[in-house]
Amino acid sequence: MPEATPASPPSAGPGPGPGPDRRHRQLILAICCLSLFIVGLDNTVVNIALPQIQRDLDAPASGLQWIIDAYTLVLASLLMLFGSLADRFGRRRVFQTGLLVFVLGSLLCSLAPGLGWLVAFRALQAVGGSMLNPVAMSIITNTFTEPRERARAIGVWGGVVGISMALGPLLGGFLVHAAGWPAIFLINVPVGLLACLLTARYVPESRAPRARRLDPVGQLLMMVLLGCGTGAIIEGPANGWTSPLILGLAAAALAALVAFPLWERRVAEPLVDPRFFRSAPFTGATVTAVCAFASLGGFLFLNTLYLQDVRGYSPVEAGLWTLPMAGMMLVCAPVSGRIVGARGPRLPLVLAGLGLVASGLLLTRLAADSPPGLLLAAYGLFGFGFGFVNAPITNAAVSGMPRAQAGVAAAVASTSRQVGQSLGVAVIGTVVTSSVVGTVATGFAPASHAGWYIVAGLGAAIGLLGLVTTSAWGTATATRVAARLGGDPPLTRPGVREAPPERLP
Repeated sequence: MPEATPASPPSAGPGPGPGPDRRHRQLILAICCLSLFIVGLDNTVVNIALPQIQRDLDAPASGLQWIIDAYTLVLASLLMLFGSLADRFGRRRVFQTGLLVFVLGSLLCSLAPGLGWLVAFRALQAVGGSMLNPVAMSIITNTFTEPRERARAIGVWGGVVGISMALGPLLGGFLVHAAGWPAIFLINVPVGLLACLLTARYVPESRAPRARRLDPVGQLLMMVLLGCGTGAIIEGPANGWTSPLILGLAAAALAALVAFPLWERRVAEPLVDPRFFRSAPFTGATVTAVCAFASLGGFLFLNTLYLQDVRGYSPVEAGLWTLPMAGMMLVCAPVSGRIVGARGPRLPLVLAGLGLVASGLLLTRLAADSPPGLLLAAYGLFGFGFGFVNAPITNAAVSGMPRAQAGVAAAVASTSRQVGQSLGVAVIGTVVTSSVVGTVATGFAPASHAGWYIVAGLGAAIGLLGLVTTSAWGTATATRVAARLGGDPPLTRPGVREAPPERLP
């Protein structure tokens, strides 16, 4: 794609130094957040359309899981690859390409004539989406060079994740009711094209000072691990856990799981730098992202089927029932970003864990005729918990990392989100749908209790990780990693940085 010459927007005065002035920086942040919004929206808006897609395309339960996981798995598999390619070939160029591919995939999804085609076009959508998240984070971290301002920008970025996912079920319900399930994909077309035009006009081109080498073997191993592992979980109930297909998929995933870290230690410039994981906050952010998005994936998948197939609500009614969740996420996501920028990630992570535990435990009492108060309280608590979790994940992932590697670090966090959502749909969906006794109307609610206990357990893990990784020990590990990598020491409390330790070889 030919590069467009960026032009600065009008400003009230000269910018600070040679970089963009404050107004221009805020505009770049808004453009990056717009791209994140449509990618995050697509993670959740599809869920509300699953019952109608199932009827129109005659899809089995495993087919519904693949509609979700084809998107999240491809995103997870390619995020780090395109983060590296953007550092090498230009972040704006890759970002614009991603927007166009995402728009094309969305358009094709709306025209899909069958389940197989829809799954394939969802994968194409995800190829475009994988060019957006880590690249946009790289653009942000290279635009906001002052650590405190960068932390606030990352807080806004993390808040947009929660907001986009909160609006997905509600917006999806109205779109499906008004124009059918293809509308949930068509809405991405004008938004994506607008973001592409704004990027060409206002986002300057940038590259890493020294582009990292590609790691095709590591990339292939990650794709085998995620694809085969998820495939075994989703297809296990239908094919039999001891069938040759499932055993082969499981063996391939296990082999890739063992080989991946061994290979990454041998490569001069690995897909994932193992030194990142010596930072307790970074490792905690990775695991927290998996837990949080696994709970989200399971929550949305189960509630969509419960509200429409068990209680008989229309897509609009089902979307309206998620208003407490959406409202709490809309309120808590920006609050979490501000708290992270001012005080660090501990409080938001603990609050997130408590909210998810409370929601999961309430829903273990779910019945086909549960009172509205129980549902509204559980949905509100889930929105409260999930609204607080995104900003601290992103902040911890890039805190202390050099700007040249911020895109890779952010890509690891984004990959963890998508892996978590894939696992949530696959594991929780499989546990519940394979346990239904009798009809869905009578057997789904009691079968879902096991899934809600899993959600509560994931919330408990998030709260515990928040306490451990933000302790003095956790901060010390992050400071040591920052010294090794040449990054900024992470914030320990408002306005105070620890002195970096002696540089290690």
